[in-house]
Amino acid sequence: MRLESEHKIYETGHGTWALCLLGSVVLGLSLTAMVQSALASAVETHLSEVELEIWRSAAFQRQFAESYLAETEVEPRVTQAEREKMLSVLELISSNSLDEAARLLQRHTKDASSAVFDFTLANIYFQKDQLEPAAEAYGRAVAKFPKFRRAWKNLGLIHVRNGDFAKAIPALTRTIELGGGDALTYGPLGFAYSSVENNLAAESAYRVAVLLDPATLDWKMGLARSLFRQQRYADAAALCRTLIAENPTRADLWLLQANAYIGLNEPLKAAVNYELVDHMGKSTADSLTMLGDIYVNQDLFEIAVGSYLRALEMDPRRTSQRAIRAAGVLTARGAHEETKQLIERIETLPGNDLDTEQRKDLLKLRARIAVAESSGPDEVRVLEEIVALDPLEGEALILLGQYCARAGDFEKAAFYYERAQSLEKHEADARVRHAQLLVQQGKYTEALPLLRRAQDIKPREDVQKYLEQVERVAKSR
Repeated sequence: MRLESEHKIYETGHGTWALCLLGSVVLGLSLTAMVQSALASAVETHLSEVELEIWRSAAFQRQFAESYLAETEVEPRVTQAEREKMLSVLELISSNSLDEAARLLQRHTKDASSAVFDFTLANIYFQKDQLEPAAEAYGRAVAKFPKFRRAWKNLGLIHVRNGDFAKAIPALTRTIELGGGDALTYGPLGFAYSSVENNLAAESAYRVAVLLDPATLDWKMGLARSLFRQQRYADAAALCRTLIAENPTRADLWLLQANAYIGLNEPLKAAVNYELVDHMGKSTADSLTMLGDIYVNQDLFEIAVGSYLRALEMDPRRTSQRAIRAAGVLTARGAHEETKQLIERIETLPGNDLDTEQRKDLLKLRARIAVAESSGPDEVRVLEEIVALDPLEGEALILLGQYCARAGDFEKAAFYYERAQSLEKHEADARVRHAQLLVQQGKYTEALPLLRRAQDIKPREDVQKYLEQVERVAKSR
């Protein structure tokens, strides 16, 4: 009965155009395979392999193939002559002669021709992964016939594929306004909203997609991510728990739940998830670094360093800076041996090209360890390396001044302090250290201007008390 109705509509020369029995049957048999082949081909895309799964799914291929079938309430009209031309085009498409069909359409597509010609040409481009000309042709179709729902939907999907989410959102929204609210419209709309960080709208779109298509995991994953990005960590963790029960081997679900646990300040629960992912063999550099951070906070320094080292070896470029920060934390916690092990690997790992700032940070850490271990010669050597690398490194100059002061070389200590005083960031601290050096030599009056200037730059209660003490001693002499 439905095919007879379609055939009758098709025979109406100036009525709404729909495919006849030939289109319904032949396209139904051939287009799914054609779309699958086209969409599976290698093409540059802004989506990850996981996100591309929806484009390769049977549901998408079926619905894309069905987009060739006219929907009478939101379809442009065609003349009798155009109808005959379209028959020739459809016969070529059904025989998989896409290039020939495209050339025929290009000859017949004019400013005054039906939007059906632009749309069909766009579909051919889309199947062949020629996304830019497809978007242009869909754009012409909706310009000619603004209520052309199928064209709006496919145009929106192309913008999602191209990562042009600001254009995808209005196109997919227009599709819904015209009655095209299926899961393969709401789902990509949720993804587009998420990509522009409108997470509340993304949540709403994903919820409808889940309602219409509860079997597709991508929509539920998108919903969980939108909850997480709204800092609704408890909701995100609970949804992940349900999804994990259904898909226990999905590492991305375990990782997302772990991140939610971090947001809930439940790091040990997160560590369990990270360890499970590691046992699956699916750890990432980020997950290993997070695991290391958790272990540091639990004072499990040796295990933490093991996680950091594995993260470094997995992706040294991305994790070096985080490893350097971790080394700083380990140094502050007194874990010197673990810090030295981590620093050694950061410096020697092949392919780990450290910039000047990173090399300075590592040298500073070595200097702090040398100071803590009372390793005088090592301390000086490292500090001098820092200053050689950057003569304006004020912290290293001050540390060198302190070392020389302890060694009794007051002249050299003053030299380093004066160099540090010329650096705006370190001037106040350097003046205080220089004043202390002078007080150590009994030069109280000379120390006072240094302390007063330091207080003008950076007022501090402890320095003020010291200044007052020096003033009293200076007056009493």
